[in-house]
Amino acid sequence: MATSDGIEVLSKGVGYGIVVGIGAFFALLMLAITYLQNRYTSYSTHQAEEFNTASRSVKPGLIAAGIVSSWTWSATLLTSSTFAYSYGISGPMWYGAMGTWQILLFALIAIKIKANAPGAHTFPEIVFSRHGKIAHIIYLFYGWATNMLVGACLVLGGSQVVAALSGVNVYAACFLIPLVVAAYVIAGGLRSTFIADYTHTVILFVAIFVFGFSIYSTNPAVGSPSKFYDLLVEASKTMPISGNHEGSYLTFKSNDGLVFAIDLFVAGFSTVWLDQAYWQRAIASRPETSVKAYIFGGMAWYGIPFGFATAMGLGCAALTSASSFPTFPNPLSAAQNGAGLSSPATAIALLGKGGAGLMLLLLFMAVTSSTSAELIAVSSLLTFDVYKTYIKPTATSSELVKISHYGIVLYAVVLAGFCCILNAASINLTWLLTVLGIIVGGASIPVGLILLWSRMSTLAVVLSPWIGFFSGLVAWFVVTHLRSGSISVATTGDATNAVAGNITSWGAGFLSSIVLSFMFPKKFTSTDQGHIARANKINGISPQAQSPETHTPAEPVFADDKVGLDTENEKEPPSNPAPDTLVRTGNEIVDFLEAQHIEPMDPAEVKRATRLAVGFNVLFLVVAILFVPFLLFGGEWIFPRRMFIGWCVVSFIWVWCSMIICVVWPVVESRVTIWRIMKGVVRDAGTGGKGKAKMVDQAEVSA
Repeated sequence: MATSDGIEVLSKGVGYGIVVGIGAFFALLMLAITYLQNRYTSYSTHQAEEFNTASRSVKPGLIAAGIVSSWTWSATLLTSSTFAYSYGISGPMWYGAMGTWQILLFALIAIKIKANAPGAHTFPEIVFSRHGKIAHIIYLFYGWATNMLVGACLVLGGSQVVAALSGVNVYAACFLIPLVVAAYVIAGGLRSTFIADYTHTVILFVAIFVFGFSIYSTNPAVGSPSKFYDLLVEASKTMPISGNHEGSYLTFKSNDGLVFAIDLFVAGFSTVWLDQAYWQRAIASRPETSVKAYIFGGMAWYGIPFGFATAMGLGCAALTSASSFPTFPNPLSAAQNGAGLSSPATAIALLGKGGAGLMLLLLFMAVTSSTSAELIAVSSLLTFDVYKTYIKPTATSSELVKISHYGIVLYAVVLAGFCCILNAASINLTWLLTVLGIIVGGASIPVGLILLWSRMSTLAVVLSPWIGFFSGLVAWFVVTHLRSGSISVATTGDATNAVAGNITSWGAGFLSSIVLSFMFPKKFTSTDQGHIARANKINGISPQAQSPETHTPAEPVFADDKVGLDTENEKEPPSNPAPDTLVRTGNEIVDFLEAQHIEPMDPAEVKRATRLAVGFNVLFLVVAILFVPFLLFGGEWIFPRRMFIGWCVVSFIWVWCSMIICVVWPVVESRVTIWRIMKGVVRDAGTGGKGKAKMVDQAEVSA
């Protein structure tokens, strides 16, 4: 794609150095962290539960940071800025509000997972236990399809920008990015992705602050919110936005911006509710803190597109007239804007080559952290929903870990090839994000209703995704042909054409779920104790095996009852067990990590958490999606100077709050574990590594 004119300011060596060099650094870092974890904590990456679910023990701060990192795609940074540049000041807020609400809504699903399916590894396992094999295969397919499209948004968007900034071959970047990420995911499993996510997020916030301080304070071309305002007023005159009130960048009255918000609403449901990566984070979290993690994670993520795109997307319009702008005196072309080059152009205008390098690093962090979540998600689907379900139900823990490794490599290679095909077809990040909901949106609400609505019938589960998909496809092509006269990549990617397909796909899937459940209420009843146990067991025992009078789960009996007690005087499993160490609980044998961490959420806690999640979702919907945006939209105001300055200040303060949640909180909550590991390292250094390592209590481990 010829979108790099004027933007390519870095050498190929710098581009390859960031992609390969930093990828190799993180692989070595994860190997070191995995070694420390295996030696100084009672968690071992040789166990399938630890590798794929982080032993369901991760604390809320690290979960929140992981949510922010995995939801901070290249699209979060690139497309949010593209829509700020295309639609004005409404773009960043619409992007932040619609994306955040999906995470907050998922908190309700996280509660149901912990309360009703605490033993699940993946969402198709839950579907299998409740609605049978056909439903399982259908949702496994939609899970894979979502992961492929999400992965393409990440890798293709990142590769095209890397190529535009440094001249790196885009096809080489499509292969290098997923493969270097696969290296460190294989090393440490899901917990390593959380730690890598945290590291990436630290770098991400540093870069955002550098750009923010530059545009609001230090850069001579802008230097203050007041000067920023003047430049946007001038840009509104020289290159007005079609569809905006008076063509202004400083108004919320943007018809195309509202259409984009609807597209993003549907895409958000699809890329959160159908993405195994988010289910995996809910599964990995502690039952009592999963809702807190999703609420804090959602609100922290809001600050990134809101703060970053306000500065960098609007900054692109403001700096177009500056001599330092890479395409000066011309604005970005439609192709460059569609490829997400508005924020990189702003970075170059602000800081020159240093800005381009920092932007490239920032994007690489965003792409790799999100891609790592997709890699472990797809490997879990292959491991538990294909291999363990259909090929070898009796597979040992070490065999499952091996299959997970193979799955990571397979997905990395297939994803790279898929991205190359899309690039050859001239498909870019904006097109993918615009039409994603049409393709998988029909299954997004049904998969949530499987847990959230007890009356969901099996026929509704099976048919609703397909009704939504084909309805959306027809609506998309018909509207595109009627409005644009032809079917092509350009016309199908038009936001107004795509919104018809997005709404139809999402709405038809939703409505058919309700209607079919009332018309055909029959539900599948499973008789397979194996997969029922995997989805619903409590301490390794399926609900059917418990006493009907007490429903009290049996206490796990560990291989070594002499192990020391944790802070709550509960028995711990043996430290660093062999890969296939098993623990007998009742009549079943399970991995010790399963026996220790698969606990149902307390019913009273479920009620409290549900009230909190519902209340927060309603509040966010009313304030952030309905009242504030539509008040500003309907008022047709053009922001005065003071209002714009206040808007910039609020957006930047929000970024600071997000940084505290994602960077400071995880360290504070894990300080005991970090301190004990450091003491273990010092002790080993003093004894030449021959001393016996003191294990960190599991109750205190979060990373």
